[in-house]
Amino acid sequence: LLPLGIFVFLVGLFIIGLQHDPRLVPSPLIGKPSPQFKLPRLEDSKLSIGKDDLKGKVVFLNVWASWCIECRREHPLLLQLSQSKKFNIIGLNYKDTREEAMAWLKQHGDPYQTSAFDQDGQVGIDFGVYGVPETFILDRSGVIRYKHIGPITPEVLQADILPLVDRLKGES
Repeated sequence: LLPLGIFVFLVGLFIIGLQHDPRLVPSPLIGKPSPQFKLPRLEDSKLSIGKDDLKGKVVFLNVWASWCIECRREHPLLLQLSQSKKFNIIGLNYKDTREEAMAWLKQHGDPYQTSAFDQDGQVGIDFGVYGVPETFILDRSGVIRYKHIGPITPEVLQADILPLVDRLKGES
């Protein structure tokens, strides 16, 4: 009887698990200030970018890497967004090499106003990054208001991100 009970319990957990979207991983950082950081810029290691540089504007922070297959899938949408000037798109280049990341942007186009170079991945870890790509929306005070795991799609952009950014831009 005990093995049957364990089997029924495991089947129940499996069925419950199938009903949840694995991309919907709640972030404990939503509604909290973004982690403190200061990193060299990808395009010029003599310059840096940090949390304080992002304050005062709504920021679309995209975590990406040249080795990331899914980053390539979302990249055309990021290029379109950068041309629209709706966002301050900042990249967080994660666990990459400067040379490969710069070559990747040269080949595929650069949608970012700048990219922070997080070679060892520590800032990504501080943001709770599970893998790339991931996207965060930060309000003008530097508070994380949204996190998306995986590539941004037109549907996610229209349903979630654009309405949120419009609302955040309207707040004083």
